[in-house]
Amino acid sequence: MQLSARNSIKGKIVEITLGIVTAKIKLDIGNGNTIVSVITVDSVKEMGFKVGDEAFAIFKSTEVMIGI
Repeated sequence: MQLSARNSIKGKIVEITLGIVTAKIKLDIGNGNTIVSVITVDSVKEMGFKVGDEAFAIFKSTEVMIGI
């Protein structure tokens, strides 16, 4: 699969927390860093995500906000 997004980070799925509609996927990207994504439970099932799978966090956005 090819994507137009230029920002991707490879990691390993270390945790999947299923809710009723959404799920949290935690990706270990190394050096003690993780990224968490919230997606639908249907997407988790359709994609077949499992703990231990290699996956990519892919970022495509026009804006990034940071606050304190």
